[in-house]
Amino acid sequence: MGRADDARRRARGVAGAPIEQVQPGGELAVSRLTIEFLGGVPLGEVSVAASLAKPGSRFQIVDATLDAGERVACTARAVRLRRADMPDAAASADAAQPLPAPAAGEPWSYFADLGGERFYPDATEIRVVGGAAGSGHAVAWIRLRGELLPGVSPSPLARVMAAADFTNGLSWILPFDEWLFVNTELTVHLHREPAGEWVGLDARTVTGASGIGLSTGVLHDLDGPFGICAQSLFVERR
Repeated sequence: MGRADDARRRARGVAGAPIEQVQPGGELAVSRLTIEFLGGVPLGEVSVAASLAKPGSRFQIVDATLDAGERVACTARAVRLRRADMPDAAASADAAQPLPAPAAGEPWSYFADLGGERFYPDATEIRVVGGAAGSGHAVAWIRLRGELLPGVSPSPLARVMAAADFTNGLSWILPFDEWLFVNTELTVHLHREPAGEWVGLDARTVTGASGIGLSTGVLHDLDGPFGICAQSLFVERR
């Protein structure tokens, strides 16, 4: 994990902002967002644009691109659904136990001493509350320390996307110094809108002998689970 990873993580959070603002229908809630990486994301300036691919009053699809200079570095597609006040429809079969509070965790120790300004630990705070290093399972709370864009407070979706991208890195199962395991995309599904600064992530990673891996996570806020995320991994020896 280096500066390229930091740039990609920031891009994931930034990509959510224009998707939420596309009109008409900016009052709809994003229920699914997939980001595909077409190339490296630089640490310098990037531009993001979004447009309505499928209009509708109940269900929309929004496409976005993140450009780095004269090339497209990322594409994204989001599903937006109409909000409604229907408490009688709220039901959950999820028996997941609440995560320990962020204050109960320990700071994530990996990569904190590499030097230079980085997305972690400078822009994010991570507190580990479960799992074991190198086991393929980790549970942590993640919080953005400040703004992703100057003068703009991060939206709940931006906080979620920035946190979800740590699924792979937190739940590593192969040694960082011997293996590369790079996610080619990130998909997040939400069944409700999250609240608060902290995003909890119960992350797991598995890899196969063919060099393909999968990282998955259950996303939490202080009220409990609100969604899931997944990343396909390209695995090879360094």
